[in-house]
Amino acid sequence: MIIEVFVNQQKFQFPESGRLADVLPLLDIRQPDGIAIAVNEVVIPRGEWEGCVLRAGDRVFVIRATQGG
Repeated sequence: MIIEVFVNQQKFQFPESGRLADVLPLLDIRQPDGIAIAVNEVVIPRGEWEGCVLRAGDRVFVIRATQGG
C-alpha cells in the first residue's frame, strides 16, 4: 500500500513501511550532518530516524543548519 506524506510542504508517496530515514534521499541529502527533522511538529532525534515509521498524512520538516551572522 502507498501512503502520502508531506515533506517540506510537498506531497510525496512512500510505501506503507516507509521510514523517516527514507526522506533524506528524496531531498538529495547524502550527509545528515547539520540536519534536523520534525514530524508533525515534534523533533525526532537522529538515532530514531531509521525506526520512525511514516504514517499517511504526516507532515515532515527537514531543516539544514547554516552558518551566518
